[in-house]
Amino acid sequence: MSPNAKGAVMALLAFATYSFHDVIVKLLGANYSPVQIVFFSGLFAFPLVTLILIRDSQPGTLRPVHPWWTLTRTVSAVITGFSAFYAFSVLPLAQVYAILFAAPLVITLLSIPILGERVGIRRGAAVMVGLCGVLVVLRPGATDFSLGHLAALAAAFASSLASIIVRKIGQDERSVVLLFYPILCNFLVMGAALPFVYVPMPAIDLGGMALMSAMAFAASAMLIMAYKSGEAVVVAPMQYSQIIWAAFTGAFFFDEFPDRWTMVGAGIIIASGVYIVLREGGKSQTNRPVLRSRTRFETGIIPRVRFFRRDRGEGLKDSGPKVD
Repeated sequence: MSPNAKGAVMALLAFATYSFHDVIVKLLGANYSPVQIVFFSGLFAFPLVTLILIRDSQPGTLRPVHPWWTLTRTVSAVITGFSAFYAFSVLPLAQVYAILFAAPLVITLLSIPILGERVGIRRGAAVMVGLCGVLVVLRPGATDFSLGHLAALAAAFASSLASIIVRKIGQDERSVVLLFYPILCNFLVMGAALPFVYVPMPAIDLGGMALMSAMAFAASAMLIMAYKSGEAVVVAPMQYSQIIWAAFTGAFFFDEFPDRWTMVGAGIIIASGVYIVLREGGKSQTNRPVLRSRTRFETGIIPRVRFFRRDRGEGLKDSGPKVD
């Protein structure tokens, strides 16, 4: 098996694992607040994340070099986790994925004011077409716009903002800093709100929370291996396989069947996202805000893949993935 084929297979396995993780989120969301789900999933993930923190050998402190950007990213990650988990609990899985797939399009737009990058006519047109796909999914005026739709949109935007900030400050900030603060903020914010929404949990539901954390961590590890093996331009589009899993798991577990317009809108968004990824994967392209961003929404609970490594004296290079 070629390295690219191995990377694609590992990515498909990773996103399949993420999809079943989201099924558990939806199952638990029927009985528990997203606050409680985020808090306990983070609590169970903490021992695994602690090992990553301990292994960081880079000298320095946990004081951020760019405190305001770090704060903005931290808040964005917390908003993403809460909003995405809420959206999964109240909307069909396929519909949530279709909206979250707009994140690479938003990243491309945010790269203009935040990174000062230039987006050409072709990529700009692809972004506009993709955002029209979001409107097809939402169908304003034809369907009721619920709080769940707003939460999914908020998750897509906040996740994009968190990703683009890493692209901006990653050269200066330690990965451990970028990992630690969202975890700490989630623990404090969700922990403070927990007494107001807490519902006693039987052992099986606590087991579900623990399984969620293990699956998310395993999926992250597989995604790291995928990017180590294959090229980003091959691995990144594999995230869109989640729409297939959403159709299957939605029908099997929740008797959900994506309607025609959801699938049409998802197809438009996916086509636009793949075009942008392929466009940025060209050798002549110097601006790559999508390829250098995550391929899974940031929750501030588990580590994410970051397509950089730090070389002494050379800053961040695009030569391999790193956990952050």
